[in-house]
Amino acid sequence: MAEIKSYLNYIKEACDCNLSWDRLQNTNILITGATGLIGSCLVDILMQKNVAGLNVYAAGRNVERASARFKQYSSNKNFHFIKYDVTNTLNSSICFDYIIHAASNASPNFFKQFPVEVIASNIYGVDNLLKYGKEHGMKRFLYVSTGEVYGEGDGRVYREDYSGYIDCTNPRSCYPSSKRAAETLCSAYVTEYGVDAVIARPSHTYGPYFTESDNRVYAQFIRNVLDNEDIILKSTGEQYRSWCFVVDCAQALLYVLLNGKTGEAYNIADATSNITIKQLAEMVAEIGGKKVVMKLPDTPDNNKIITKATFDTNKLQALGWKISGNMKEKMTSTIKESY
Repeated sequence: MAEIKSYLNYIKEACDCNLSWDRLQNTNILITGATGLIGSCLVDILMQKNVAGLNVYAAGRNVERASARFKQYSSNKNFHFIKYDVTNTLNSSICFDYIIHAASNASPNFFKQFPVEVIASNIYGVDNLLKYGKEHGMKRFLYVSTGEVYGEGDGRVYREDYSGYIDCTNPRSCYPSSKRAAETLCSAYVTEYGVDAVIARPSHTYGPYFTESDNRVYAQFIRNVLDNEDIILKSTGEQYRSWCFVVDCAQALLYVLLNGKTGEAYNIADATSNITIKQLAEMVAEIGGKKVVMKLPDTPDNNKIITKATFDTNKLQALGWKISGNMKEKMTSTIKESY
């Protein structure tokens, strides 16, 4: 295998992509969910690019986490942290030319324990930010949605015009249903108020600097090998998914922000990284020098599991976005730099 690139090297490559960076000159950009996996990567790209006059406002609820994650930017006059919960009205007078709304709890455990809060956060968060942007001269709003809006699917590759079945009476549907509603709210603001909004639908995303509360499968697998443990697989792992490295995802978001068509949605995924959960576990275990142990529960999980979720990205690629490298190299870098 070729020499493993560092996270910073991937960030610098993203900064070299062919985007109209000059459109961000002398503007203010607000990124919500800035301490999350995708949000923090967006902050890194924009700060490393150092666009003239660009002020990056990173918004999040956890000041301690933000201070640690963005310590390198603390003395940079163009970086600003805002303590903000998107379920509340944004109390500010700043004109944010661009708002990237990436704040959303994507933890399956959270869906089970706090479905009401998940719904409220996803819908009220979008409404609060769109309303603020409309009243303060915003140029464009980018909503970071999810591929889960496609529902259970029927085996086909998801295109942006597809809509699969979601059981609205299942509390687990709090996440995809509210994400769907939030997308419709974006479209409603476009139609009724003339707001410029675009939507991105990332697939499963991985990378370093995931939070301590992230219990998605890749994060659990990485914690296993970092703790010198074998990976315990509690299912057959046959679920087939599209994945994307976080830097590739963040770069794609910037393409949607600057090149996307108003009111349109765009899938984000790496077509070369379509694998099963079992294959993912085996990849992480091999990189970490461990093994995968199957330990199926006596009582099966009654929640409906999406068996296949793969994305068509032709629409995104038409904006100029392209991808290089392979998942094993990027997963190796992820494990090397995780904490």
